[in-house]
Amino acid sequence: MQTKVVLRSIGLLTMLFSMTMFLPLLVSFIYQDGNDHLFWQSFLIIQMLGFLLWFPLRGEKRPLCHRDGFLIVAFFWMILGTIGAVPFLLADNPAMSFTDAVFESVSGFTTTGATVLQGLDRLPPSILFYRQQLQWLGGMGIVVLALAVLPILGIGGMQLFRAEVPGPVKDSKLTPRIAETAKALWIIYLGITLICALCYRLAGMSWFDAIGHSFSTVANGGYSTHDASFSYFNNPRIEMVAIFFMAVSGLNFALHFAALQKNSIKTYFIDSEARCYMLVMLTCGLLVGSHLFYKGTSGYTLLDAMRHGMFQTVSFMSTSGFVTTDFFLWPGVVPILLVFAGFIGGCAGSTAGGLKVIRVMLLYKQGEREIQRLIHPNASIPVKVGKIVQPENILDAVWGFFALYVVAFILIMLLMMEAGLDYMSAFSAVAACINNVGPGLGEVASSFRTVDDSVKWLGCFAMLLGRLEIFTILVLLSPSYWRY
Repeated sequence: MQTKVVLRSIGLLTMLFSMTMFLPLLVSFIYQDGNDHLFWQSFLIIQMLGFLLWFPLRGEKRPLCHRDGFLIVAFFWMILGTIGAVPFLLADNPAMSFTDAVFESVSGFTTTGATVLQGLDRLPPSILFYRQQLQWLGGMGIVVLALAVLPILGIGGMQLFRAEVPGPVKDSKLTPRIAETAKALWIIYLGITLICALCYRLAGMSWFDAIGHSFSTVANGGYSTHDASFSYFNNPRIEMVAIFFMAVSGLNFALHFAALQKNSIKTYFIDSEARCYMLVMLTCGLLVGSHLFYKGTSGYTLLDAMRHGMFQTVSFMSTSGFVTTDFFLWPGVVPILLVFAGFIGGCAGSTAGGLKVIRVMLLYKQGEREIQRLIHPNASIPVKVGKIVQPENILDAVWGFFALYVVAFILIMLLMMEAGLDYMSAFSAVAACINNVGPGLGEVASSFRTVDDSVKWLGCFAMLLGRLEIFTILVLLSPSYWRY
């Protein structure tokens, strides 16, 4: 373990993050909301913390090993959750406790969208913008952003990239050099964000709302600048824009890269995971919409039922967590179906959370193979995705991930129940946090504001587990990790 190199790297990343305070500072100047001092102070505090870590170790420039990458990523995301809370702690409006400030920050960075705030419509514009910016930075990962800059500062990046990028297969690179890969991902990410913001504006949002919601839509985050989320606008055109960009952001960003290179949308339909993702999303949306119309929910016409059903389905499956109505009051199995859509999540390599579609596909195909083996015990039956045979080590990794996911889910749920939540609230709270969805059912249907502080800290841990895909966090708890 190269402790000094790790600390130096975290110091650099912390100083880099402090620079993000200038955008909300600019917003404060534009809207004259009196919070400019807040972001200056936050910048100085975070910059100083990073400098104190980096300066004594500035000469440590040895290459990172694989184990160092996991430690940097895990620690940095934990540190981000804390230092990202600094503006919330310094602000008078909203007045937040340390626990609430950290919860809001971690929820933003992990693109979960669970909140403890209410009265968003009365908050200063700079604070609202800062919340949205947290999700945008977390969407592709502040660490991946840093990879485009850190090679200049003498830090190799591949170890960080493998540890941070979501999905079961983490060794593939879009371009030969990791810095070029990071730049390619962020150019695509920025491009989609700009197009999304423009579409929101044309659909009827103000520029402030359009930019803020494009940040959280492309990040599949779920924070809104209004308490009522998308129901505030009550505009079908805006909802259609949101559905499209939530779905697009739930696709593997490597596919966007390949589609741009080939200048063809056929790339999306060739990919097995993307086809499955779109099919499941469309099927669930039609089922939810049909159920709402059949039950006569809120007097919806068929068109309204399909519109709300598809919006909430895409929102949950892409783990965005936006709402157009009180979905938790919908009849029958619909709220539970939406929660389970969040378990599936988006594609590997996307900004979405959940198990990921590719893992669900492999789990299904592996189960199907075991049934075939019972019928044909001596047969050699490969597991294929498309026409590609999947190596056994990939299947083992998926089953290992799923086992750890289930164990972590159950343990956190039991601890939340011990802290006072009923079983439905505890189940949906863990599902909302570990899948990075945001809204849940029961006591956490609209926010986590009323739950005990211990539940909020458990939620923070679950959000980090989900965002870093469990292994990155749990590997640090293994005694063998710390042995040389």
